[in-house]
Amino acid sequence: MNSEYSYGGTAYYLSGSGLTYNGQGKSIVCVVTSMTRLTTWDIREGAMTWVSPIQPTCIMRLATLPELRLAITVDMEATIKVWNCYDKDALATNSMFASCQILKAVLTKDGPIVLAGDDSGNLHTFRIPDLHLISRVHAIEFAINQLHCSPQRKWVYLNKKHPHVWPKVYLMKSLLRPSEYPTPVCTTINYTLSFKAFWTPRREDRITLLSQRGPRQVSKFVTFDIELERTEDGIDAKARPVASFTLPSDVKAPEWMGVSDKDVIVCSSGTSLLVYNMKGFQLQRLQDYPAEIMRLLVDPLHVIVTYIDGSLEVYMWEESSPYLKKCYHLQNPRHMGRQSMLPKTLCDNVSIIRVVTKGPNCCFLMAYVLKVCS
Repeated sequence: MNSEYSYGGTAYYLSGSGLTYNGQGKSIVCVVTSMTRLTTWDIREGAMTWVSPIQPTCIMRLATLPELRLAITVDMEATIKVWNCYDKDALATNSMFASCQILKAVLTKDGPIVLAGDDSGNLHTFRIPDLHLISRVHAIEFAINQLHCSPQRKWVYLNKKHPHVWPKVYLMKSLLRPSEYPTPVCTTINYTLSFKAFWTPRREDRITLLSQRGPRQVSKFVTFDIELERTEDGIDAKARPVASFTLPSDVKAPEWMGVSDKDVIVCSSGTSLLVYNMKGFQLQRLQDYPAEIMRLLVDPLHVIVTYIDGSLEVYMWEESSPYLKKCYHLQNPRHMGRQSMLPKTLCDNVSIIRVVTKGPNCCFLMAYVLKVCS
């Protein structure tokens, strides 16, 4: 089932993701409409279920916490708010006092939190739902624009692609318990120009970085294990490299990458989908559709490929092998080109959504509802 809705341009699920396509339950999406208003949509019914009041300034960042059906926004004035998406007013409001560059809401062992990186390199940790500021750490010297939490929220990876910035990984517990950890536990990964980063699913301490260097954009994958060690002063962290390889010179520099729980790396290269093991042995080269790949969505279950014309290819990881198998192709009925396509694709266990823009003032949320065949 395919449907579409016109809206402002930023969307995240309020419903859970799951690891099976069961075609059951509701698929709820929260979107920013006209930059100053939030709405929620029931994808299966094609109906709007809630709308917020118009906000005083533009909403710049949106995150959701599907486990609690909460949405978090930050506006142009660095005001952060939590919404339950059925009451008129926000549950809580606070201020970051600096422009927010990246926002992530997660459920940890210490409770739900939201992590916010600002343009001065500070990482703010707020408690949900009251937005109490738990900690603020000056992490890097530039604006934070990469933030990835490990699968069980043990670690937080922070970075900005810059020749003088090295990525950092913080122990989440040390950010949430400042009285127990006056100085947060972190390690610097001595590896600059990290273009992408991806935690290995179901392996809490392993992360793979993709770097691109030089005028020819030489691409290299390096995998690290983040380890804790006890010292005379307490606990320290370190990043230990475990594998690396450089892509062949005839392979176009990847734009997107991901990692499976079998330590298999998948990346896009032009019109091809490439699958490697950690040591750089190519397992697969998939080219099932003659269009350039714009984005990959990788999780423990599948890989969803978004092409330049807006069509999608869905692959599944095979259970007993490190290979991908093709499931189905979803054609874009609008046949939009690169200039009209905002490459944003998300999924839960009921639907797949993607963001399409048809010009500066017209966007669409296109959805595919998954059905179970008997």
